[in-house]
Amino acid sequence: MADNNFFPFIGTESDYIPETNNELPLYREFAWDFAKDDFIKDNSGDFKIVEGKEALQVWIYHALHTNRYEHEIFSWDYGTELITLVGQRFTKGLTESEAFRYIKEALLVNEYLLSVKKNSIVFDGDVLHIDITVKTVYGEVRLVV
Repeated sequence: MADNNFFPFIGTESDYIPETNNELPLYREFAWDFAKDDFIKDNSGDFKIVEGKEALQVWIYHALHTNRYEHEIFSWDYGTELITLVGQRFTKGLTESEAFRYIKEALLVNEYLLSVKKNSIVFDGDVLHIDITVKTVYGEVRLVV
């Protein structure tokens, strides 16, 4: 009786790799009023929920406004390290380049976000002005902060 498998106790690759569902669920988030920097509530006083591209815009906004490693409630992957640029004596070009790198690193941890394009990132004194376009699974989102 000939067995073609020299190691019958070792399975094939497909025996060890779990099946995964590559479809992401619809992204949902609490609605955010960017002008007031506060939640949006519906007529009944409950928090409004947004989905898809609009929900990702809320996530992006919060990720960029959160300092990484500062809040125990968030994972170490969440937020930016932009605060580390404060007080550095880098050239303007290097500072803006590092700011974009930090922004890109902060956003691409989200599996719904595919790429980040810099429209402009400028320091005006101590204020960082960001204009980016983020390609998401739902289309493009532009954020100007």
